[in-house]
Amino acid sequence: MNRRKRTLIVLVIALVLAAGASYGVFRMVQRIPERQVEVATAFVAVAADDLPVGTRLTKDQVKVVGWPAANPVKGSFDSADAIVGRGLIQPVAANEPLTETKLAPMEAGAGLPPSIPPGMRALSVKVDEVIGVAGFTVPGTRVDVLVTLRQQNNESLARTVVSNVQVLTAGTRYDQEAAKEGQPLPSTVVTLMVTPQDAERITLAQNMGSIMLVLRNPLDVAPTQTGGARVASLTGAPPPPPVLKTVQGQRRVVPPAPVAAPPPPKIYSVETIRAAQRKEEVVR
Repeated sequence: MNRRKRTLIVLVIALVLAAGASYGVFRMVQRIPERQVEVATAFVAVAADDLPVGTRLTKDQVKVVGWPAANPVKGSFDSADAIVGRGLIQPVAANEPLTETKLAPMEAGAGLPPSIPPGMRALSVKVDEVIGVAGFTVPGTRVDVLVTLRQQNNESLARTVVSNVQVLTAGTRYDQEAAKEGQPLPSTVVTLMVTPQDAERITLAQNMGSIMLVLRNPLDVAPTQTGGARVASLTGAPPPPPVLKTVQGQRRVVPPAPVAAPPPPKIYSVETIRAAQRKEEVVR
């Protein structure tokens, strides 16, 4: 037997022994009994499905699951009977704990009214696809309310009357499924959450002119401060850039001064004589 054959035999034997040893260890590990560590748990009521704002909870929409007792959920409930029949004032996801801060009082019922914070009001405005920013004014977004007023001498004024307003609902029902993926939500009615003073301003703006909703970034909470736009400013000099001013430690935008209307053109009178007739013509 030459050297090459002896080396090959040794390698084959080594592979067989290694495979046998590995299989033996694998079988021994499988025979080891499973050990479960007992963790103290408590019962917590959670949502069985995704639930929108205004939902009146039923037994089918609530389930009780085990929760680590070392990390209790503040304001949670340990049974479904304590929360059945109450309305949601915040949307909840499936398997999310139902806490006192997300539920309306028992006597408040369900629907939109319990979700309105104290001191605020819900105001519905009529919109179309253009006014509603192509359907992207979905619940949870924030908008500015812009009004266009037509004054005397065909002098129109456009200005923001209310800024940073939250949209409560879009349409005549709670429909947030289409808005979860950023899809537009066509609607003819948009409900805004405003203060009583802002509700009066928006109502007056609707009666005096036409309104537009301006979509804004939800992280931009600075109030909109502008001097408004007039017809004269469209043909006059461009307004100066906004000026930042520190007021009580905050940087705010100082509205630019309104642009004065351009002076009217001069009027010239020309007298013409044709044969025995005299006639005056006005040249601008």
